[in-house]
Amino acid sequence: MDPRTPVPRLVLDPDLPPGVARILRTSPGTLQAVRAGVVPPPTGPRPVIVITVTFFLLVALMLAGPWGMFTLGAVVTGLGGLQALAGDPKERDARRRLRVAIEHADRFVLPGDLDAGCRDLLARAQNAVDDVLGSQVDGAGLLDAIDNSVTLPAEIWRLGVRLADLTRIRAQHDQIVPQDVPADIAEVFAPYDEVLDRARRSLAARVTTLEEYAREVRRADAVYRAYRQLGVLRERTPDYERLLAETAEDLLAIPHIDRLSGQAQEVERVFHSSIDEARRAGSHLLSLTAA
Repeated sequence: MDPRTPVPRLVLDPDLPPGVARILRTSPGTLQAVRAGVVPPPTGPRPVIVITVTFFLLVALMLAGPWGMFTLGAVVTGLGGLQALAGDPKERDARRRLRVAIEHADRFVLPGDLDAGCRDLLARAQNAVDDVLGSQVDGAGLLDAIDNSVTLPAEIWRLGVRLADLTRIRAQHDQIVPQDVPADIAEVFAPYDEVLDRARRSLAARVTTLEEYAREVRRADAVYRAYRQLGVLRERTPDYERLLAETAEDLLAIPHIDRLSGQAQEVERVFHSSIDEARRAGSHLLSLTAA
């Protein structure tokens, strides 16, 4: 694989209970096994054990009466419980994880559920969301156009589901449509091909919108850092004024000091402008998500 190719990650339904999400997120091999069709082993006793216990209970009933059968049954039940408790904890945990993954098989999307083109789109979207959620301006609450911590994971989930659906339908399409279609009837299949292409272009446009939002946020982040550094310099402005006054005539120093103040105001203006641009990009993303 080309190391420059973005690699997508597991996508989980953000509405999953936290405990279930934690199990799925920490069980990559189990999730792949579920996709491969693995089923959990039966949890009940094996038939041969049931037959054997039943036989001994009947014998106890004939030889010792109901109380003897009851006593034997209690002993067998207790031994069975002890055996279950003494079983391999790793095996019990593996079975539990497998059951949880099977019960929620429609609540996660694996990279293996997607074809190459869809994997690339998902990875790009995830990278864009990482940039937004990891930004300083988002952490400072300056991007109040949307609740990124809620809206962006939900958008990734919707994208993942649609990309997986597109991959599945495209694979079925490739199996149905013959590779050696005669030229004179190829146009019959064209409308179906066009639907697949339009679906992919639509999803690619959503990813591009996410990337544009992330790009505006990165710019706002850079300006925000400069803005904060400017705040530190503002506190030290008297030192600069003193140095300037000591090295130049007052009449020459005053315009220079005014220019320092004007430059500070310009940085502040650019900062607020960049935040507004990021908010507008977020609002546009929100309008697409609601559509």
